[in-house]
Amino acid sequence: MTDSTPKLNKKVLLAVTMTSNFLNPLMGAAVNVALPKIGDEFSMSAVGLSWVSMSYLLASSVFLVPFGKISDSWGRMKMFLYSNILFAVASLFCAFSFSSEMLIMGRLLQGIAAGGIFATSMAIVISAFEPHEKGKMIGLNVMAVYVGLSLAPVLGGILAGTWGWRSLFFINAGAVAFIIIAIITKVKTEWAVPSHAKFDLKGTFIYMISLSALMYGFSHLPKPEAVLLTLLGISGIIIFTKYELKHPNPVFEMQLFFKNKLFAYSNLSAFINYAATFAITFVFSLYLQYVKGLKPEEAGLILIAQPIVMAFVASFSGKLSDQKDPRILASVGMGISASGLLMLSFISKETHYSYIISALVVLGFGFGMFSSPNTNSVMSSVEKRFLGLASATVATMRTSGMMFSMAVAALSVHIFLGNAEINAGNLDSFMLSMRIVIITFTLLCVIGIFTSLVGRRIATDK
Repeated sequence: MTDSTPKLNKKVLLAVTMTSNFLNPLMGAAVNVALPKIGDEFSMSAVGLSWVSMSYLLASSVFLVPFGKISDSWGRMKMFLYSNILFAVASLFCAFSFSSEMLIMGRLLQGIAAGGIFATSMAIVISAFEPHEKGKMIGLNVMAVYVGLSLAPVLGGILAGTWGWRSLFFINAGAVAFIIIAIITKVKTEWAVPSHAKFDLKGTFIYMISLSALMYGFSHLPKPEAVLLTLLGISGIIIFTKYELKHPNPVFEMQLFFKNKLFAYSNLSAFINYAATFAITFVFSLYLQYVKGLKPEEAGLILIAQPIVMAFVASFSGKLSDQKDPRILASVGMGISASGLLMLSFISKETHYSYIISALVVLGFGFGMFSSPNTNSVMSSVEKRFLGLASATVATMRTSGMMFSMAVAALSVHIFLGNAEINAGNLDSFMLSMRIVIITFTLLCVIGIFTSLVGRRIATDK
């Protein structure tokens, strides 16, 4: 079936995509709060703990683009269904882990599954709803992401503190099972653009190896082998770009970046925004528990401020982007995010909780104002046949940005703490590493304001 949608129950479809977009970030953010518990059980260093998060992000980043390309011709709903099945299985694998290596492997499998989910969910929504509804539907799905992020610190803290960190994965597996049942029994429609062209396996291989080397190498800097891997990754991405521009059926339509400047700058802005904000939960989870001495559930109650504001703002900024220039909204959001990060850069051991919460609220408002309008810009800038790829691309920017964010945090922690576990003797070093991370993120957001404004100028010229 093509992009027609006969007998489609749009309410069920919306519920399925929103639930999936709720659960995936819920899992990621909840695990961040549970990291100290995981570290205690497996005796993991701060850098090792960062890989519980980064392994998930790396895998999803690597598989997003190939899955997006495949879903456009094979079927977006098929990809969405089978990815959810794998996600449920991988969650159980994590729950039964008996070593840090097994847990990280399970997180890699979760990341692969998330790649298929992220690559298709937004494309399915755009395919199913009318053009005048797309901003609103995007806003609702982005809101679901932030509601998941909002509940994650509290639920993660309560579950990890009461039943242990493994309960996070058991509950997630059970919830995903309901999504799978709903898809099989209630959603019969498929979206695909049949293609008889041969799949670009060589390009896919170059892309996956290069991105993996780049992300893994960067997160382990300044080790000599990490420098080599980072340079190899950058070289591989350059080779991949040149190869894809010449390929008749590329896995990644690089021409979209060179010929569609609005698409290019909107995606760059998305990367910058996530790179500048994602690791905040990671570093502040450690700060609140190790420096402030809070329990996981108490830290969760503080961290909930940022995502709950995100959810509220995203719910109306998406709808607003159907009426106002989404690039203006995105630029304003990026500026507000920079202000929130600047406030966080002044935090010390003695900072009052009210100040921390206020800064997180400002950051959450900016993020919510940016994300839905920016996604609307990306998805509106391409033809229907590229919706799966566009969805995968903006999701790749999101996960790559998250990965970059975590890599910056891990690099800073590694430079100041090495492989040591965080303890009372090195809290000053941890605080310094955290401040450098936040200042770096603030500068990134400032750059993001200008990339968003460039996107607006290009859209106006058209």
